Amino acid sequence: MLQIDTDLRPADLLPGIRRMWELSARKILDIEQSWRPEDGAPVFTVKGRYTARGWTEWTQGFQFGSAILQYDATGEETFLRLGRENTLRRMAGHVTHTGVHDHGFNNISTYGNLLRLMQEGRIPDDAWEREFYILALKCSGAVQARRWTCIADGGGFIYSFNGPHSLFADTIRSLRSLAVAHALGHELLGEKDRRISLLERLVDHARATARYAVYYGTGRDAYDVRGRVAHESIFNINDGSYRCPSSQQGYSPFTTWTRGLAWVMCGCAEQLEFLSGLPDSALEPFGGRAEVEGVLLEAARATCDFYIANTPVDGIPYWDTGAPGLAQMGDVLSRPAEPFNDFEPVDSSAAAIGAQGLLRLGRWLEAQGQPEAGRRYLQAGLTVLAGLLQQPYLSVEPGHQGLLLHSVYHRPNGWDHVPEGRRVPCGESSMWGDYHLREAALLVQRMADGGPDLVFYGGVPKERMADG
Repeated sequence: MLQIDTDLRPADLLPGIRRMWELSARKILDIEQSWRPEDGAPVFTVKGRYTARGWTEWTQGFQFGSAILQYDATGEETFLRLGRENTLRRMAGHVTHTGVHDHGFNNISTYGNLLRLMQEGRIPDDAWEREFYILALKCSGAVQARRWTCIADGGGFIYSFNGPHSLFADTIRSLRSLAVAHALGHELLGEKDRRISLLERLVDHARATARYAVYYGTGRDAYDVRGRVAHESIFNINDGSYRCPSSQQGYSPFTTWTRGLAWVMCGCAEQLEFLSGLPDSALEPFGGRAEVEGVLLEAARATCDFYIANTPVDGIPYWDTGAPGLAQMGDVLSRPAEPFNDFEPVDSSAAAIGAQGLLRLGRWLEAQGQPEAGRRYLQAGLTVLAGLLQQPYLSVEPGHQGLLLHSVYHRPNGWDHVPEGRRVPCGESSMWGDYHLREAALLVQRMADGGPDLVFYGGVPKERMADG
């Protein structure tokens, strides 16, 4: 179980965060110099060098978004130039990509971060450049929302690349593409010019994720533990009925793949932040603020509590809470995670994503007048991030292109590199792990410095959100 450091403050992490940005700068430039666009987006490292892996192109935004975050944190113009130019040259195809559930990953990390910086006055407010980002974000949200399956309970979900029957836990973080597009006043137009509310689809997808992907200890099945997450939920597309849990990247449908858990933690907390910027009237057609926020809050708290209870004392989880090799390791929750063990890999990327979910949920609860509940999650997030900013997780070797070590991509498929002399993957990095470490660090840096909140919805001013 995570041992929460109740005395840790955001400012205490600043020395480690500054060191991380120093290492990060060199690694971003190294990748930029060695990466060939024709090879596809970099995904994860093999022997310390980033490689592509053809499945779906979901990591390109993390590559260029990392440069934008680097500029945000340090003010170094080189990284703004890299982020802007690569977004202009390389990201248009992702805006109109109809085959993936990853628009929030690719397009908010690039176009969204750039618009946010412009809104904050960090980069020049050029009218044409602003409208370029806005148009891209509007289109991205609409294209993502078009990938839709209606279900028997009257709602629906954005379906995964597996097909219309498949709801992934991951996709709740891609909802931010719908959030931004809605905040910018956009709608999806369907057959016969039918106007489709992006906010309605956001709420429906969030409800479906909370209902089917998250467990609440209410006896749903024999493995119903509060806060557990099923990576995939399967539906019968003939009648929209729910059929069963499944998993693509976890050990089984009845165990918890910890990165899927972290996506839900982070995604639910982000959506609570987004909804807090909308007027009550915007949520009335969907059951009202109390009902909509209640669904997300219950899921956020259940998953964050599960993470705290089912993670080693340092807050770095193994890749799946039910991975079979853990039974040979004794009480793994009573000691720090062991990335160099011979049985099961840890997944530091789940920790980087989960830390941000804990931080955001804690801050949201504090803003809602629940300081005691909020502080527990906030301190948990700071504790996890503090661990990631140290070795053996922070990559200090100049020849290694990754920033966050001991990340895992797809353990069941055997895609992750196992070093010579080892039995399980370790020592490698992923593009999403590196990006989310940077994003969590920037969030805490702003908290410590008293800067503006790191909002995820593209820096759309709340006045414009209300109008949207």
